[in-house]
Amino acid sequence: MRRVRFRDEAGSNRVGTLTEDGIEFGGQLYNPEDVTYLPPTEPSKIVCVGWNYLEHAAEKDVELPDRPSLFLKPPNALAAHGDTVTLPSGKDLVEYEAELGVIIDRHCRNVAEEDAMDVIRGFTCVNDISNRDDQNVEQNWVRGKAFDNSAPMGPVMATPEHVPDDARVTSRVNGETRQDSSIEHLIFSIPELVAEITSYVTLEPGDVVSTGTPEGVGPLSDGDHVEIEVEGVGTLEHDIRVV
Repeated sequence: MRRVRFRDEAGSNRVGTLTEDGIEFGGQLYNPEDVTYLPPTEPSKIVCVGWNYLEHAAEKDVELPDRPSLFLKPPNALAAHGDTVTLPSGKDLVEYEAELGVIIDRHCRNVAEEDAMDVIRGFTCVNDISNRDDQNVEQNWVRGKAFDNSAPMGPVMATPEHVPDDARVTSRVNGETRQDSSIEHLIFSIPELVAEITSYVTLEPGDVVSTGTPEGVGPLSDGDHVEIEVEGVGTLEHDIRVV
């Protein structure tokens, strides 16, 4: 099942099911082109993972961590499929990062690795947009990672049976492929991430774990069109505007 949060033409927020024929809700069929997509979840927080692909760490000349490198993005970072994402002005380097997002299903703490899949509602696409100007000079990455619109997400939440264990993660900018890898190359697996995070932080229903980006990250410019694709989920698309 692929669940879609959307706003219909009357301005009502809905949660429907994406099918080959359109979006089904309440006995009605909606044309995806006639609705406004919303982020597929309303998280209290987004827990992001840094340096979780070997080649990405290598391209940034970073030593591999001995445990997951974690940071947070707040709800203000959310943006949706089809949005125009605004970037901070006056920055020399803001980059895209294609990632698989894990949506949590229930209130949970101290989850064992073997039980991790039991607390997962589904998966989505995330673009972990990163302001390198500030990220590279601050320790906590608030300016670098947590700015408004820095976590476009969507277009849907796909339940786990749709997403293979070796799902491909791809980014394209203006139609050109920039990243192309697979979640089988994650250094820390999804169960390992859930177990580590919940040993410190309680995860709430709808929270997102963004699992890290593969190699090939690069700069964004005003007017760019970005596509983030995760096999089994679909393709998140958004535009870029520098304010």
